[in-house]
Amino acid sequence: MASADLSEIVPWLNDLLQTDTTPDYSGAMNGLQCDHAGPVRHVAAAVDASLRVVEQAVACGANLLVVHHGMFWSGAQPIRGALHRKLKLLLDNDIAVYSSHLPLDRHADVGNNALLARALMLTPSSTWYAYKGVPIGVVATSDGTTRDLAERVRQFSARHDHHAVITPHDAARRSHIVAICSGGGASTDSIREARNLGADTLIVGEGPHHTAVDAEEAGVVVMYAGHYATETLGVQALATAISARWNVPWSFLPAPTGL
Repeated sequence: MASADLSEIVPWLNDLLQTDTTPDYSGAMNGLQCDHAGPVRHVAAAVDASLRVVEQAVACGANLLVVHHGMFWSGAQPIRGALHRKLKLLLDNDIAVYSSHLPLDRHADVGNNALLARALMLTPSSTWYAYKGVPIGVVATSDGTTRDLAERVRQFSARHDHHAVITPHDAARRSHIVAICSGGGASTDSIREARNLGADTLIVGEGPHHTAVDAEEAGVVVMYAGHYATETLGVQALATAISARWNVPWSFLPAPTGL
């Protein structure tokens, strides 16, 4: 059976994703979050390092879990309840965890935003929406109707057990410049920035209620494709890349949140 070592995989991932030079929220803790004795025999990819996902990793025999949302968003906390059960499962089954948040959102090839654009038959042409000076989202051009694009978004979301929400628009309306930011990408600031760069359509994972009102007043149609759905792509691309480079099998572990 093919295998690989974390001492090779982790530096390669860190270099690919520019982990050390991409700013992120303090709780993200990008990189290797949990070590193991190794070697890597089976890679699992998931959006969240949840208890449900860890249980699936154990069941499929994976011993490297690659996720977008890691385990330590709340900072220092007591190890009890679900966190205790999760960590015990990881340690008892020798499962390593590698997490990548904003570095994975922004990557031009394996990133959530670039891959979301391509999944919707759009070609990224530039970047936008910076966090601490580093652009996270992508911008694409379109020559079709907003209705057709909305249908592609609905179909994409449905494949991940999510019902996309599209703000109101005329049937004949066309989308010319589309700004994309996965996850919780809708905010007053993102809508303003999208409008300022000339975008008429914004595709995000989710956002608060008021963003639909803000968007309508700004002349922007927002397509809420699902936080979970829009962030399934990058981890699968990373697992595929690891598998291709080290010849180890990989699995995607679905755990939709409904959001």
